[in-house]
Amino acid sequence: MESFHTRFSAWTPCSNKALNKQLFQERVALISHWFDLWTTKQRQEFLFTILLRCTKSQLRFVHDQFSERMKVSKVDFSTVLPRFISLYIFSFLSPKDLCAAAQVSWPWKFLTEQDCIWMPKCIKLGWFLPYTPTDHEYGAWKHHYIECVCNLDWLTPREAAALYGTLNEPKTDDEELQERHREKCLRKIIWGEIALRKKELFRARPPWVSGTRCSRLFKSRCQPRLPQTARDRVGLHEALEKQLVLASLEALPKRSNVFGKHSYPSLLKKNWRGVLKNDDSTSHAFQTHFILISSRIPAHEMVVDSVKAGVISVVYEHSGMTLESLLYLTDKALGGQKAQSMGIFTDGDSREINLLQGYKIGIKNLLRPDVRDFWEKLGSFVAPKEEGGHVDLFVPLGASEAGMEVLSQLSQLTGTLFTAPAGIATGSYQHILSDWLGQQQERAPPSIYFSESKLQTWSSLMDFLEDTLISVRKQFRPLSKELPKNASGRIIGQFMSDTMSVTNILNNQEIAQALADGLAALSKENPERNVLEDNPQDTKPSLGKNDPNVEVLVQLERKLQMDWAAKRTRVAGELLQSERKYVQMLEIVRDVYVAPLRAALSSNRAILSAANLQIIFSDILQVLSLNRQFLDNLRDRLQEWGPAHCVGEIFLKFGSQLNTYTNFFNNYPVVLKTIEKCREMVPAFRAFLKRHDKTIVTKMLSLPELLLYPSRRFDEYVHLLYALRLHTPAEHADRGDLTTAIDQMKTYKGYIDQMKRNINMKDQLSDIQRIIWGCPILSEVNRYLIRVQDVAQLHCCDEEISFYLRLYEHTRDLSLFLFNDALLVASRSTSHTPFERTSKSTYQFIASVALHRLLVEDIPDSKYIKNAFILQGPKHEWICATEAEDDKFLWLSVLLNTIKSTMEK
Repeated sequence: MESFHTRFSAWTPCSNKALNKQLFQERVALISHWFDLWTTKQRQEFLFTILLRCTKSQLRFVHDQFSERMKVSKVDFSTVLPRFISLYIFSFLSPKDLCAAAQVSWPWKFLTEQDCIWMPKCIKLGWFLPYTPTDHEYGAWKHHYIECVCNLDWLTPREAAALYGTLNEPKTDDEELQERHREKCLRKIIWGEIALRKKELFRARPPWVSGTRCSRLFKSRCQPRLPQTARDRVGLHEALEKQLVLASLEALPKRSNVFGKHSYPSLLKKNWRGVLKNDDSTSHAFQTHFILISSRIPAHEMVVDSVKAGVISVVYEHSGMTLESLLYLTDKALGGQKAQSMGIFTDGDSREINLLQGYKIGIKNLLRPDVRDFWEKLGSFVAPKEEGGHVDLFVPLGASEAGMEVLSQLSQLTGTLFTAPAGIATGSYQHILSDWLGQQQERAPPSIYFSESKLQTWSSLMDFLEDTLISVRKQFRPLSKELPKNASGRIIGQFMSDTMSVTNILNNQEIAQALADGLAALSKENPERNVLEDNPQDTKPSLGKNDPNVEVLVQLERKLQMDWAAKRTRVAGELLQSERKYVQMLEIVRDVYVAPLRAALSSNRAILSAANLQIIFSDILQVLSLNRQFLDNLRDRLQEWGPAHCVGEIFLKFGSQLNTYTNFFNNYPVVLKTIEKCREMVPAFRAFLKRHDKTIVTKMLSLPELLLYPSRRFDEYVHLLYALRLHTPAEHADRGDLTTAIDQMKTYKGYIDQMKRNINMKDQLSDIQRIIWGCPILSEVNRYLIRVQDVAQLHCCDEEISFYLRLYEHTRDLSLFLFNDALLVASRSTSHTPFERTSKSTYQFIASVALHRLLVEDIPDSKYIKNAFILQGPKHEWICATEAEDDKFLWLSVLLNTIKSTMEK
């Protein structure tokens, strides 16, 4: 009875070990009996349930037991060994054996068809692929090998002897035996030398494999090289050292060829067009549209995001690039095709194209050899004018005589039609949405490359989007460091487009005005404006929407714009409209900020003191008074506008009073410091700015951003004056006054631009000096940063080995800061913080070398080295390597151009 009860119960005695063991064996036998009766599916479900209940140690026991029953010798080595070892084993097979091995199994077929195995066999016989395989394509070199072998006219020895005869007389048996013995001895000697060489190489090779190990440079005969010790001992004369530097620049490669080697053969001008003319895929290439976008464009990520699908876009850095590197990026993006149309979206005015830093393309330097060569080669990437090819420059060159001359010269140089906007519309890049010159195609150029809705959104919101994107780039740059420039820009632009919910409100002015009126009605404040007692120039009414002065101005603008035949009238209307909008922006400062602060000061509830109000707003109010007077003069002159009327004298009168702007620009840094100081020290002022900054009334701008508008206005003045003179006949009485006004405004604009550059360069140098530990003082006159390049520093393990077998080890990471007069070398270390996606880089100063004393030497690619070069200074030498081939080419191109510019000064 006891045995019966225990056999069919779940009770297990823990204290009685003998009975416990007996019950365990009975239950195991029972489960084994059930397991034998189950189906395969039931057995699998049972095993799966048991394995889920096992601990890690029990699963490890099962794994060990399984390994003992299934021996490793029976496993396919290609599925157990690392892939590079399996590929190394298969690389010793002949092509015939590789084809036989591919029929063994799918893993063997996949490994034996890899390009790294077949490419050396094809190259050894001089068989090269006519195209570059894609990233996910394999087996191309094997198929190419088979095709080449099938096309060979191969005959057996008997067939060759029967067809062509034999020139050798038959040998005796003794002579054949001697010849075989001699060949056998020579073969043994060669095998022995190879084995000895492999042993020596294996001893010298480090036990680890690294992608940064490189071989030493093969010294070029035409490139001078001084040992480090000799250069330290001997004091070189300046002329000799200059010759050495120039010779090192001439010996460097110029361009990358199709096989990726760093020989960079420089193509002749005629070859550029000839190579592309022989392309068989012209019909497909003519449907290609290509656009170059400069990083200098404000909020250029939004422009990248608005590019249509199918249009090839390339984002390039405005600083740290050369004309040759820009051609390289264009050639690489097009991939040998010809574009039906090419757009260049960059900064510029009505006379010049601000293509790159140091390259403002105008009528003065267009025929310079390097600039002319650039445009001729760039034109060879576009279809000829007869086949509908055209180049679209998103710069308002059609608004001045000099710009029209530039377009004409470019069309003559390249044989391709060049188009540009007429530049009637002013504002932040509004000219690209105006009429275009030479427009022969059905669609306007902006609609060819961009989505018009997104482009209009960018042009209207660009001013405050740039400030927002500065912080977005700073946060996003560590995450997108590995992405290309255009991909990163498209991601950021799409992110901004998705998160801008205020766009629809800003585009609809009626809704925006209704919201503003509703907010004003809800706020129980006195709508009457407080007039400044000590500023009598501000007593004029503001240009509000319901103001009768605004109605008169708007009607006058419409009247001028209706005269489409007279372009001079349209430009005059655009001048009046843009001046009205500019005065309205200045009045926002007075109405939103100055009036409430003055009212609070008069009611003994002061937010700011009278002294601080005077420092911050006195200059901008004087500028407002000057431009209100200028606007009134324009309105009076354009009331009875006719072809004989003049506006040049009004600009001359306005130009004689520009000392008001000079005071404003000189005091602008003090104004910003005062605003920040009051924001930190006065809580009431901080709350006041929080209520009024970046609202619909202020056009989503803050007070410092509103104060930047006067600096932008002079670009529009110069642009509009050139457009007026373009459409003014030579015998017109206003021609001379317009020319004088243009010179006056250009001089003042140059003063503003120089002041901006000095401030930006000073801030940039101070930021670099702050992030580099132990960095000397960088602030010098006319010094600016060109490019920063991250490289790996290498060290030679043994220089006695042949150059193509020399091994290098990676010692540390470097960052090269290239200035216009010196090269700063700093070590870079990266630290990772737990639970953070990005890493932090710190820099330590190593050395700085003047560019006129820097020798540059190239290291050609080999089996053990990629993308390496040597920088040799008077006291130091660095062997560097970049991560990508493009980085090396762009870096050397910029470095060479900068050194040449320094030597010419």
